[in-house]
Amino acid sequence: MFAGKADTELVARVLSAQDARAFGELVRRHQSRVRNFLRKLTGDMALADDLAQDSFMRAWDKLETYSGKGTFVSWVMKIAYTTFLQSRRQSKRYAAVIEQAGHTADAEARTCTIHSDELPDLGKLLAVLNEEERAIMVMSYACGLSHREIGDVTGSPVGTVKSILHRGKEKIRTHFEIEDRRHG
Repeated sequence: MFAGKADTELVARVLSAQDARAFGELVRRHQSRVRNFLRKLTGDMALADDLAQDSFMRAWDKLETYSGKGTFVSWVMKIAYTTFLQSRRQSKRYAAVIEQAGHTADAEARTCTIHSDELPDLGKLLAVLNEEERAIMVMSYACGLSHREIGDVTGSPVGTVKSILHRGKEKIRTHFEIEDRRHG
């Protein structure tokens, strides 16, 4: 029914007729990408699935704010990234309360570690990066977003995205003493 329809056509259909099936098609098209992005950020499949669901629910609620500027997927990824950041803030507040209560071990057990079935050392590589660098690296290399799309998601200029990617790669190379093949 929706084969061949562009995302923007589906968005228009949802907005004009509150067509839940058209929105369902948008979710179907992009849920794997959003989930994989969040799984790489959180290292927790269940949490990532919950955050992806929350992200699409927020997208439904805020769909009228999608201007058509940029791709629909980058708009949804921005919502997913914001949802992730809000979740991290809540998690940190919760961990602080637990720690104050003297349950430090419980708080440490809840900290996020990154796992990947595709690349066993990915978690180690990404662990040397700060949260912003890690998110941008995942968006670029795991999710395949362009620099412009990453800029749309993070609210950063394209030049900043490129700098963060470069800095992240350099941190990984330096930390793990990986030689840059381009420079010998």
